[in-house]
Amino acid sequence: MKNFELFPLIVLAAVIAIGLIVNIFPNQPTPPDEPDNPSSGEQENDTGNNNDGDTGNGDEIHWGVDSATYTDEDFLGCVVENYGEPEVWGRYLGEKEGVSAGIDADEANLLHDNDIRILVIYNHVEDARGHDNGVNHANQAIALAGELEIPDGVAIFVDIEPDYPVDTAFIEGWYTTLAESNYEPGVYGVFDEESELMNAYNEMNQDAQENTIVWTAYPQGEITTKENAPEYNPQGPENARVYGWQYALHGEACNIDTNLFQDSMLDFLW
Repeated sequence: MKNFELFPLIVLAAVIAIGLIVNIFPNQPTPPDEPDNPSSGEQENDTGNNNDGDTGNGDEIHWGVDSATYTDEDFLGCVVENYGEPEVWGRYLGEKEGVSAGIDADEANLLHDNDIRILVIYNHVEDARGHDNGVNHANQAIALAGELEIPDGVAIFVDIEPDYPVDTAFIEGWYTTLAESNYEPGVYGVFDEESELMNAYNEMNQDAQENTIVWTAYPQGEITTKENAPEYNPQGPENARVYGWQYALHGEACNIDTNLFQDSMLDFLW
């Protein structure tokens, strides 16, 4: 056979061979992409308490103290040495003779120089009844805060002790006056379920309940160091911003009470 006749036969044979190979060995399907988490399909849940000062919902807890005693270098040293370094320190506006020393600019500077935030307390109430009475005390607190040049947005906590008579009208008068000022309304007291304070608070209008910052002194436990503080577990009004808990009273080594505060409280401190 001549060469020019042989070439078409070779090409035809090659085409037939390729077709046979394709039919015998078809393309394999491409496997599906692997899932991002092939092991279980369960999503990670990070809502547990990690025991490092966190409530489990992303709100860090801060340890602090409050005291009726004027804070100088010696008293600050007493607290740090015996209990730990506080992040928050509760102090009073204006002196109440025989009860508490009032904070002044020097004391505030000392605390701030030691990276301690100040929780501002007003304790010049003994009868917490009547709307006008609440308004008058709120105005006194605002004036005292202004004299110290406490900045806007700081909360002032009215101290309502368990043996003080209290009604809803007083708290609403306090709330309305502070809310209309440069400061924020706060209430401190023993908010157990049976207390007059709890009942009076729960009878306020919804807006007042939801926008008052509460620092509760219930339940009470034992004084501890910062390191041994309990988990944050206060009791207070259901509709309030319960950002602080005074969990124990009357330290033996220094005249302090011990507290825990949610991270949200820091926005309302001096």
